[in-house]
Amino acid sequence: MRSGVLLKMFGLCVLAGVLVAALLLPVATGAGAMVNQTTHAMSKMSSSLAKQEMPQVSTVTDRNGKPIAYFFKDYRVETRPDQIADTMKAAITAVEDKRYWHHGGVDWHGTIRALATNIGSGETAQGASTITQQYVKNYLVHVTATNELEAEQAKETTIARKLREAKIAVELERTMSKEEILTGYLNVVPFGNQTFGVGAAAQTYFGTTPDKLTIAQSALLAAVVNQPGSLNPNSNPQDALARRNLVIDLMADNNNDIRITKEDAEIAKQEPLGVLSPLGRPPNGCVGIGDGTTDGFFCTYVRDYLERYGIDTDQLKVGGYTVRTTLDRTASDAAKQAAQKQVPTQTEGIANAMSVVEPGKDKHKVRALVANRDFGNDPSKGQTAYDIVSRVQPFGAGSIYKIFTAGAALERGMDIYDTIDVPASYTSRVYKNGLAPYTVHNAEGVRPGPRTLQMALATSPNTGFVALLERVGLNNAVDMAAKLGMRKSINGVNALGSTLKDDGSNGPSLGDSIKNRNNGSFTLGFTPTSVLELSNVAATIMSDGVYCPPTPIEEVKDRYGNPVPLNEPGCEQAVSPAVATGLAQGLSKDDTEGTSRAAAQAVQWARPMIGKTGTTQEHKSAAFLAATPQMAGAVLTYSDGKRPQGICDGGGDAPPYLCGDGNIYGGKVPARTWFDAMTKIHNGLPTVPLPGTPAAPPAQAPPPGAPTP
Repeated sequence: MRSGVLLKMFGLCVLAGVLVAALLLPVATGAGAMVNQTTHAMSKMSSSLAKQEMPQVSTVTDRNGKPIAYFFKDYRVETRPDQIADTMKAAITAVEDKRYWHHGGVDWHGTIRALATNIGSGETAQGASTITQQYVKNYLVHVTATNELEAEQAKETTIARKLREAKIAVELERTMSKEEILTGYLNVVPFGNQTFGVGAAAQTYFGTTPDKLTIAQSALLAAVVNQPGSLNPNSNPQDALARRNLVIDLMADNNNDIRITKEDAEIAKQEPLGVLSPLGRPPNGCVGIGDGTTDGFFCTYVRDYLERYGIDTDQLKVGGYTVRTTLDRTASDAAKQAAQKQVPTQTEGIANAMSVVEPGKDKHKVRALVANRDFGNDPSKGQTAYDIVSRVQPFGAGSIYKIFTAGAALERGMDIYDTIDVPASYTSRVYKNGLAPYTVHNAEGVRPGPRTLQMALATSPNTGFVALLERVGLNNAVDMAAKLGMRKSINGVNALGSTLKDDGSNGPSLGDSIKNRNNGSFTLGFTPTSVLELSNVAATIMSDGVYCPPTPIEEVKDRYGNPVPLNEPGCEQAVSPAVATGLAQGLSKDDTEGTSRAAAQAVQWARPMIGKTGTTQEHKSAAFLAATPQMAGAVLTYSDGKRPQGICDGGGDAPPYLCGDGNIYGGKVPARTWFDAMTKIHNGLPTVPLPGTPAAPPAQAPPPGAPTP
C-alpha cells in the first residue's frame, strides 16, 4: 500500500514538472508537443479575447426603441467591471478561487494539493482550476467553438487540455488585469436556464442588474456556477439554498481579499432564495415578449428581411445588434383591434390580415403587420406562427386586380373619364375557359350600361374589365401588377403560391403561367396574393408612381453603436407620375359612390382616399386596398382552415362564419376593418388632397366699396 502511494506521489511530481516545463520552456517534445497541438486554438482565443466578441443578444425594437423581440444563441448581457457589485466578486472568488488575487493564472499550491488529494483518494475529489483557467475553458466552449465537436474538445479531461488552459491562463495574466479577467469570466460562464454571464443571470433570477446584487443573490449565483443543472434553484431549491449558504460562509472568511462581516453573513443566510417565478429570461425569437401575439408577424418579416439583405439569423443570434424597426405602435394596435373586432381571434377557419405601409419617394415604411390570429404556437387559442400577413397566401384579392388592367390602360393613353361598355354578360374573343368560350357576368347589384373608367373602378363590373383587358393586353396588365408592387406575388411564386426555388424546379412563375395560359381571369384576381404587397401597391400610387420595397427597418447598429448598412434595393420610378395620378383619381370614388360606401359612412369617413374592393368567385376570400396620401393599407379576409369554404358575412356586429357558398364581399369585413383602423391611425393628422386634385381657386378680393363680412 505504502509503495503504491509513493509511486503515485512520484507521478505527481513528474506531472508537476511537466506542467512547469510546458509553461516556462519553449515548445519541444513530449508535453510541449501536446501544447503545440493547440496553438491554433490558443491564437484563436487570444485574438477573440482581444476583441471581446462574445455572443451577444440582438434586440429588435419598434420605431420608438421599445423592444419587441430578442434573438440569441446564449442569453448574455455583457457587463463592465464597474457594473458588477463587489458582493458578486466576493462570492465568486470565495467559492471558486480564494487565492485569485495572488496567483499568476495557475495556483500551484492548489494544483499540487488537489492532485495529491485526488491521487490519494483514487477519484476526483478536488478541482484545481483557477478562475483564469475556468475563463479559458468557458471561452473556448461557449465563444470560440463553432460546433459541438470543438466544444467537447474544449471540455475533455486530458493533460493536453489542462496544459493548454494553464499556458493560456499564464499568458492572460500577463496581458490583462485581474479585474478584466474576472469580468470576462463573469460574462462568459453559464448560470443555468440558458443564461450566460452575470448580467443576464441577475435579470433571469432576480429581475435586477448586476450592480444591485445583494449578498444572498450574489452567493446563489456563485453557487449555481458550480453545478447549474443539479443546483437549479427552481427544480432543486433545497440543495441550492444549502450551497448558497455555504458560499455566504466562505465570503466571510478572513483569508478573502473581498469579504463580508460575520454579522452580514448570518443575516443573508436567513433570506429566502427570492428567485423569480417565472424566470426573467426573455423569450428567444418572435414569440412571447410583450405584445408578441401582435408583433410576431412583424418580427418574422424583420427576421426574413435581414436574412435577405445582409444579416442572417445565425449572425443575429450572436451579434448583439440593435434593430430599430418601422413598427408604429399606434398603427399596429389600431389595426390589431380592428381585425379582431371584425373576426374574433378564435373564429373557426377565417383569418383577417391587415398591412399598413407609409408612402414615400425614398422609402415605403411598414407600420403594421397584424391579423385577427395571435402569433404563437397554440392553435387552440387561435394562434399561428406562420407569417400570414407579409408572405404570399394561396387566396386571391378579387377585383382589386382590376387596378392593374386600369393602370395598363392609362399607360397606353386612356383617361379615367373615357367611357367603357358594361354589358350584363360578355364572352371574350381572346380568352378561353379551357376549350370553351370564356364568358363572364357581373356581380349581384352591378347594373349594365356604359360608364367612365373612374366609375367602373368604383362599381367594379367584371364584363367591362375583361373587355378592357382585351384592349390593353394581358401581358401588360400582369407587368403593371409587378411594377406597382406585386413583385413576389407575380414573379416570386408559382401558380400555387409556393416560393420559387433557386434551381427553377418548381417554376414557372405565376406571372409567366398567366401569360402562357392566356388567362383572362387575371383581372378578376383569383391568384395567390400578399397582403403586404397589396398595401404597397397603394403606397406606390400615392408616391407619384415611385415603387420602394416595403421596408421594416429604420436603422441597425452593432454592439458598439455603429451603423450597420444593409444591401437593401432602392426605389424606382415604376410608372409615370401621370399614370399614378390617374389611378389615384380613378380610385377616388369607392368610399362615396362605390363598393365601400357603407363601411365609410359607418365611421363618418371624410378624408380624400383611394380604394378598391375585391372578392373571389367562391367567396373564400375578400379584400380591400385603400390609402390616403399619409398611409396605405390592405386587408385580406380568407378561409384559412384545412378545408377552405365560402365565408358568410354575419351582418351588424355578428362575426363572419363558414357557410359553404358564401356571401362575403370586400366592402364588408375587409372594408370595415380598414376604416376602423385607419380612423384611429389618422387621428390628429391633417387632411391632405389626393395627387392630381385641382387646387382650390384663390380667394377673390372684394370689389371696392363692398361691405366687410
